[in-house]
Amino acid sequence: HGVKFYETFGDFGFCMRARMETLRVFGAALSPMSAWQILQGVETLPLRMERHSRNALSVARFLQSHLQVSWVNYPGLPDHPQHGLLKRQMRALDGQPMASGLLAFGVKGGAPAGVKFIEGAQFMSHLVNIGDTRTLISHPATTTHRQLDEAQQLAAGVLPDMVRISVGLEHIDDIVWDIDQALDRAVRA
Repeated sequence: HGVKFYETFGDFGFCMRARMETLRVFGAALSPMSAWQILQGVETLPLRMERHSRNALSVARFLQSHLQVSWVNYPGLPDHPQHGLLKRQMRALDGQPMASGLLAFGVKGGAPAGVKFIEGAQFMSHLVNIGDTRTLISHPATTTHRQLDEAQQLAAGVLPDMVRISVGLEHIDDIVWDIDQALDRAVRA
């Protein structure tokens, strides 16, 4: 608005210009509440990642032994092709390398069974994002990758029976219960 910063503010002209224009144009100042929420999230991240990793490893082990599951892809499992790399690069928790809360598995019965698994979940949320405090599930072939044809999905590593889970912070017994009952519904129906 025609302000001449040096003439108006003298030696503080540069600071005032940076402050006034940056705030006006970019809105760069966080509200105190937003700053506090970000700080809380950063400060508690290590604790949350421990719980995500611990829960995901338990889920992966459960899925490996389940009769209705054809495969499990989780780097925290010793038979995963990248497990050695994970052990070298990630911090250990309870003697196991932390491998995040994200895993994928195949439901026996292909795409229809994968969809029925999602529909049968009672506790888990059907959402395609990852990293939430809640356990999230999705069937990539019919959600995030549905615009691709079958050959393109396979090239992208998306199998028809694949279910992706972003394991949350809930009690592991609740997560495993919901997976088990949803798998049972997927093969019964």
